[in-house]
Amino acid sequence: MWRFLTVVLFVALFVISIFTGVQDISVRNIFHLSEDEVMVLMLSRLPRMISVVIAGAGMSIAGLIVQQISLNKFVSPTTMGTLDGVKVGILFSVILFPAAGLYTKMFFAFGIALVASVVFLRLATRIKYKSIIFIPLVGIVFGNVLNAISTFFAYRYNIVQNMDGWLIGDFSSIVKGNYEVLYLSVPVVVLCYLYATKFTIVGLGEETAKSLGLNPQAISYLGLVLVSVTSVTVVLTAGVIPFLGLIVPNIVSLIFGDHLKKTLFYTAFGGAFFLMVCDLISRLVIFPYEVPIGLTVSIIGGVIFLALILKKRQYASA
Repeated sequence: MWRFLTVVLFVALFVISIFTGVQDISVRNIFHLSEDEVMVLMLSRLPRMISVVIAGAGMSIAGLIVQQISLNKFVSPTTMGTLDGVKVGILFSVILFPAAGLYTKMFFAFGIALVASVVFLRLATRIKYKSIIFIPLVGIVFGNVLNAISTFFAYRYNIVQNMDGWLIGDFSSIVKGNYEVLYLSVPVVVLCYLYATKFTIVGLGEETAKSLGLNPQAISYLGLVLVSVTSVTVVLTAGVIPFLGLIVPNIVSLIFGDHLKKTLFYTAFGGAFFLMVCDLISRLVIFPYEVPIGLTVSIIGGVIFLALILKKRQYASA
């Protein structure tokens, strides 16, 4: 029943989003569209919504994975330095290879994002004070250090404006031909499903995983590779989208529990649905102009994040 309702809401919002924009295209005239209207739908609005769906699902699943392997519900690519590592990687690729193509940027961004994720995980395992709030704070500080490094080099090489373009998520420039790299996130989702049980076992703790014959370190590193790939493809396509990998997995976990194989579907669709809602709000709030979706997600996600923290504190003190 839940899956049926999720799919119905998803399809309805997808259709509404496709037919919302500066150029008025009515869904009632779907079989009588002009050539210009078909071009707008196929070259701009449909690629944009596909990007929103893949990015929302991918970042939500990435957050779910890191929460399992870090044993902390408030860890996500936003709060562990992964997204900041992607920015550093893109920056260095531009500095070292000014004419760098997409795949060169992907290589640098993936490498530094993966290193940043591994460093955070090592830091998290060495910290004796395992507070559910303290660990993400360490990740935020670590991310700020990486952000300071990227800012310094951006000023040094006079590319601050380019770097600022990576900070705020924005789907307004998505058209056919410049978003297809996001399809690399699809195999990530498949691998997450195949390894869902193993990620769930790792989330029960190192000793439990070893007693069941798993190598928790190997599974954790696989998870970090998947998270890094997803983060790189999303940032290169649409910029940084904060909080998405943090709040969606937590909401799904509160409703459906912590077994990945059971919650993966709801996490993916929840992330896609949430990002579609934010995208629609971004396009309508000052219509016909548009607010960058990164700002919308930051405001809504920040409020939800604070609510989750307060809920966890009330639960811990009860």
